[in-house]
Amino acid sequence: MSTEKAPRPQPERILEATQLQTLIELLQQRGYEVLGPTRDESAIVYGPLADVTALPVDCGDEQAPGVYRLRTRGDGAYFGYAVGPHSWKAYLFPPNEVLFRVHRDAAEGLRTEILGAPATPRALLGVRPCELAALAIQDTVFTQQAVADRGYAERRRALFTIAVDCAAPAATCFCAEMASGPAARDGFDLVLTELCDPPQHRFAIAAGSAAGAELLQALPTRAASAAEQSAVSQQWQRATAQMPQRLPAEEERRALLAHSHSHPHWEAVAERCLACVNCTLVCPTCFCSDMVDRTDLEGEVAERVRTWGSCFEAEHSYMVGGPHRHSVAARYRQWLTHKLETWHEQFGSSGCVGCGRCITWCPSGIDLTAEVAALAEHHGGSTAPRTPGGIHEGA
Repeated sequence: MSTEKAPRPQPERILEATQLQTLIELLQQRGYEVLGPTRDESAIVYGPLADVTALPVDCGDEQAPGVYRLRTRGDGAYFGYAVGPHSWKAYLFPPNEVLFRVHRDAAEGLRTEILGAPATPRALLGVRPCELAALAIQDTVFTQQAVADRGYAERRRALFTIAVDCAAPAATCFCAEMASGPAARDGFDLVLTELCDPPQHRFAIAAGSAAGAELLQALPTRAASAAEQSAVSQQWQRATAQMPQRLPAEEERRALLAHSHSHPHWEAVAERCLACVNCTLVCPTCFCSDMVDRTDLEGEVAERVRTWGSCFEAEHSYMVGGPHRHSVAARYRQWLTHKLETWHEQFGSSGCVGCGRCITWCPSGIDLTAEVAALAEHHGGSTAPRTPGGIHEGA
């Protein structure tokens, strides 16, 4: 399966940076709660935006395996950084969600309350292209299977998405290899490309849906010049060039991992992995969950709560008789091979969008692209099967 995508047409309109507040106000007037990037605790995180002043203006970042720090850019850019530890999935697939409650009623007996009222309309401002790809993957998982997740579907339908092309990928980014960036191609209502060359500061803007086109007409924009359209293309090219190839091509990668399940290198990774679940918490596509039933002290109300889970937890593979994956090596292998190999068989695409969060936020600095490269090197560049000498599933 090819991961190639059609190029996005050149944006034809320009929104001056001084009118970004107008965009937020128009969204609020239409009843949307506007969410976007803010600066908090020395990181870029997502939260409510009352106005444009909440955005992390003039903020850049430096990322490496196990390293994250913010820096001052000096050009006043609104979106001059790569992704931080938060992902948008928390607003569609909450970390903790009460699915239903059961009440003990003296007159009626047991009464079940199904939760999940119609979602509040939300507008996400500043969605990166890799995050759009992650939302599409989550859509496949939660709405395109035999049984759709009702709460997710309701929240998704109430969403308005404003993407922002990435101009400053981090050293841990590899979205270009996963065909998910740095330019957004689809899945948005509006898309912005920030052109920041002081004293000029503006956004090339285009619509990707009927709702986006309606809002674009209400904005004070002007036609983009040929020079501005060229600047947009050049920015896409520069961002792509900043991300050197870090993974084998898709078919080669899948074949390599398919023949590496018993490779001893997984044990070497496990010596560094803390099984802390950081990588799955920051990942925008991970969807594992656990169910918890709890009651109040009086025994009058019981509720079922869905919480985020992780394949790095021993209990995640629990079956009759105990956990199936006892070792950290087996759990790390499950995570990486699912992302880059078996996700294709399950959902028709890779489970990785190349955002690099799992690399940056791993306290041990484990880089999944380096681990794939190590497997390829140990195979001598070949994807032929090796004699089993490493872990097995129940290790």
